[in-house]
Amino acid sequence: MAHASPGRSAASRVFAALVVTAVVVGALVALFLVVEAQRAVRSEAERLTAATAAALASAPDVVALLTRGDTASASASLEPYALEVIDRAGLDFVTIMTPEGLRLTHPDPTQIGAPYLGTVPSTPRVLTEEFRGTLGPSVRTIVPVVDDDGTLVGWVATGVTTETISETLVRRLPLSLAITAGLVLLGVGGALLARRVTRRFAGDLPPGELRDAVSSYESVRTLGEALRAQTHEHGNRMHAAVALLELDRRDEAIEILTQTSRQSQSLVDQVTARQHGDPAVGALMLGKAAQARERGIDWRMDIAPDTPRTPLAPVDAVAVLGNLVDNAMDAAAESADRWVRVSLRRGDHGGIVLEVADSGPGIPVDQRERIFAQGYTTKPAGPHGRGIGLALVRSVVREAGGDVTVAGPPTVFRVTLPSASSRGSRS
Repeated sequence: MAHASPGRSAASRVFAALVVTAVVVGALVALFLVVEAQRAVRSEAERLTAATAAALASAPDVVALLTRGDTASASASLEPYALEVIDRAGLDFVTIMTPEGLRLTHPDPTQIGAPYLGTVPSTPRVLTEEFRGTLGPSVRTIVPVVDDDGTLVGWVATGVTTETISETLVRRLPLSLAITAGLVLLGVGGALLARRVTRRFAGDLPPGELRDAVSSYESVRTLGEALRAQTHEHGNRMHAAVALLELDRRDEAIEILTQTSRQSQSLVDQVTARQHGDPAVGALMLGKAAQARERGIDWRMDIAPDTPRTPLAPVDAVAVLGNLVDNAMDAAAESADRWVRVSLRRGDHGGIVLEVADSGPGIPVDQRERIFAQGYTTKPAGPHGRGIGLALVRSVVREAGGDVTVAGPPTVFRVTLPSASSRGSRS
């Protein structure tokens, strides 16, 4: 089994990953809140200028003074009124002007009588824009003033400078920052909880050693089940033979023992025919054959003698093959024609191809990728847990430079691996 390089524990890495995620999410939320606040403040400025300008343009005193055409009298009367509106509405300027765009009011008295800096529509209509005037860039709305006959008698423009908009935005930033800080703190709290939970079952093992520990557990489990089935089968046959001998039925006893020997020898011959065979994998195959017979499943095995040596450690090889065979037998048990086929051969480029097929109901196309996800399963929970086998298989195989795919019908899991020699030459 490959030894993981020393490093931080899996629990610490989970904690770090979740903290980084919380910070990134918090930053994105903060950015969204700032952008949204900026949009909201600008929209409020546009609504405020539009509503105030419309109200002033329809005010009877404003209409009457502009209708008379006496600019000096209108300016003297409207200037104090405009300054009062600026204070009450929180605006930066209110400019009332003639139809030609000459100012009659302005916060800076020296600007009265000068042309309005901004767009004056060619036809009477409401216009909101951002324009740089004497007070700097501002969001402003210009509204026409018409008399009872609908004749244009002047204009009213109200505005809020972008500096004022920025100040309003700055006042709202603490709330956005508080929300962001709260989200980050919640994320850190969740990360601490996740680290505690992870440490309960993983201890201080690094991720690589944790995967190795799971692989070792799966290897021992599946090999133990296989050997138990093999022992059970041989025990049953021996008990039957002894009983027949006690009944003085020697020919039948010899037939049972001979048949057992022939079956076992046939399997042993296939397993040991490989030049680079692994004893643990051989023992697993013999045990799984007994397990299949115990469950009434037709066991078919084809191992090519020229199959190269696997790059997997024995524990990993047993975990991969054992999980695939266990899944295949579980699936085959659901069909009327029960069979499982295991084949091992040389690949096209000198690698290894392992195939495990079964007569089960098959795997829907939309689930063929999801079945390799950690925790995903279509089976009920059992004493050994579910949802880890195929995820472990893919992890081990990919770490060795190979891949695992599934096709069907019939369902076929195909594992492709580089040979041990070719992997060593690339490393």
